[in-house]
Amino acid sequence: MATIETTTTRRTAPAFLQAAVAVQTLAIFFQAGTAGLLLSTSYGETLHGVGARVMYGASMLYVLAAVLAWRPGGGSPRPVLYASGFLVLASVQVVLGIAHVPSVHVPLGVLMFGLSVLDLARRRRA
Repeated sequence: MATIETTTTRRTAPAFLQAAVAVQTLAIFFQAGTAGLLLSTSYGETLHGVGARVMYGASMLYVLAAVLAWRPGGGSPRPVLYASGFLVLASVQVVLGIAHVPSVHVPLGVLMFGLSVLDLARRRRA
């Protein structure tokens, strides 16, 4: 019985990890769009704030998926490091956004999107 559960976990953990990275990438991309709305519309701030919460939640989901792929799934611990790094970047991003420091907030968002796309591409290739 334990063998069946382990085999199932080993197959689903990478798929869950890839889905978590995809959700994170989409959330960061959404943030780029709402950043433009933030500058040009009255409802942009609301959308960007909601998107920030979704992006942060997606980063936490990525950490969870990475841990599940590593521990019970028997995978590499490397995705846990990547996911933890993204969560740190997301935390810094939230603090910079609240503090209204766009000179660092915007480039960090671009960096996060690029890193997330690279990670997603690496996951799809693997």
